[in-house]
Amino acid sequence: MDTLDVLQEIIEYKFKNKYLLKNALMHSSYTNEKKMAYISNYERLEYLGDAVLELVSSRFIYDNYPGYKEGEMTKLRASLVCEYSLANVARKLEIGKFILLGKGERKSKGADRSSILCDVVEAIIGAMYLDGGISSAESFIMKHVLSDIDKKQLFQDSKSTLQELVKKLGYDSVKYELLSETGPENDKQFEFMCMIDGKAFCSGIGRSKKLAQQEAAYKTLINLQKRSRI
Repeated sequence: MDTLDVLQEIIEYKFKNKYLLKNALMHSSYTNEKKMAYISNYERLEYLGDAVLELVSSRFIYDNYPGYKEGEMTKLRASLVCEYSLANVARKLEIGKFILLGKGERKSKGADRSSILCDVVEAIIGAMYLDGGISSAESFIMKHVLSDIDKKQLFQDSKSTLQELVKKLGYDSVKYELLSETGPENDKQFEFMCMIDGKAFCSGIGRSKKLAQQEAAYKTLINLQKRSRI
């Protein structure tokens, strides 16, 4: 079976124009290596998918959270469509193994990088929108993105929630130590370790310092909750 056919089964959508799906999987390192035109990589589809995702998630929150004020709706949307959430969607669906990368990007394990996984999910949403309209994209978003809302909200509030838990458990301080900073200026990747009273707990990776620290805090929070049975 063709790899695109396998992916279509996973995402439960059959493209009329399969090239749109292939386009959504082509990283710029791949198209540059193959000397393909700029428009062949997924960046334009990612841009479109991001807009579709924002529209669908905004309408979902508007309909389902009638008591929320604008600021609360914006915060909830940010937690549902952040890099960490979209990368987890990609990991759950094993989209990484379908991404087309250049040799260097493959060698550096780009197919498991949260920033790339997030971008590809948005590109696939953009491709679905062009191929089948808003309803096709919306079905995917509702099933895979606008789910596990409590967990996604917890991630968004992970640093403040962790701070509260640490105090409750009798610890004194939470700090985030930078472990690494890699990649070019336009595609940085940061890794931070969450330190509690000087002891290393869990690390997090993201395309910004904030996201990396949030992931480290979230993992540490889950770890502490399990230990403490909270």
